[in-house]
Amino acid sequence: MSPRTKHTETSVPTLREPRYSHSLERGLAILCTFTPEQPELGISDIADELEMSRSTTHRYVITLVALGYLEQDSSRKYRLSTRVTDLGMVALASTGLPSLARSHMRDLSQRTGGTVSLGMLDGPEVVCLEQVHRSRQRGRTNTVTIGARAAAHCSAMGKVLLAHLPAQDRDALITEMRLQRCGPNTITTKRALREELETILLATVAIDDQELTANVYSIAAPLHNHADETIAAIEIAVPSAAMSLAGIEEALAPHLLAAADLISARLGYRRGGTGRARDLTR
Repeated sequence: MSPRTKHTETSVPTLREPRYSHSLERGLAILCTFTPEQPELGISDIADELEMSRSTTHRYVITLVALGYLEQDSSRKYRLSTRVTDLGMVALASTGLPSLARSHMRDLSQRTGGTVSLGMLDGPEVVCLEQVHRSRQRGRTNTVTIGARAAAHCSAMGKVLLAHLPAQDRDALITEMRLQRCGPNTITTKRALREELETILLATVAIDDQELTANVYSIAAPLHNHADETIAAIEIAVPSAAMSLAGIEEALAPHLLAAADLISARLGYRRGGTGRARDLTR
């Protein structure tokens, strides 16, 4: 090994090395105390969990708030901010899901003439991880860009991801959601949203009838991993002038579901029994 190679090598510091930062360790430990089971914590909760003094805990928490990683709610408890979830989305994107899906998304866009997006659910929002436009596509189909967020209740991707959440998690999330109007046909009541999600579970696909953006229709399908978990969704968006709403499922769903199956297979998913596309298009 040459001296130059030795000089450029790096190693992970151990807990006993001077390079190891105990302050950073404590800060990250505080962030890790927040879980789906306990999303909001007070200073005493965190201090007890980590066996730290309340004054020390408060000092670290205030620093994390100032840096934008924690935020305080009206009950004076703390929760993770969207800055943390943005980091999580970057990490998820770097795991290879967009690269695994990209070729299938390109093919899907070429076949259908629509804009194809890949997204994941983050609380009440869906985050766009990848998007493919057909070459020389005319007209604008949507306004979503990579990293953009949209309210889950009014987007096809968001609705299909909400529908495939475990029932308890779905109900808890809907209870907390504020169904603000985004497009001319946005669902604005929780009862109507729950009914829509039940319909989506039966049909597999979700359709956005100008609910997010005026003059845009979209259709989305879930992506599954090796554990049969719904981890993401893909969506085709087209201008409403391009086809009728009634024709979207017939024209686009078979292509969409075929692509979703191929991407899910690359994620290790193996479905048994009847195929989703075949069920839909009988």
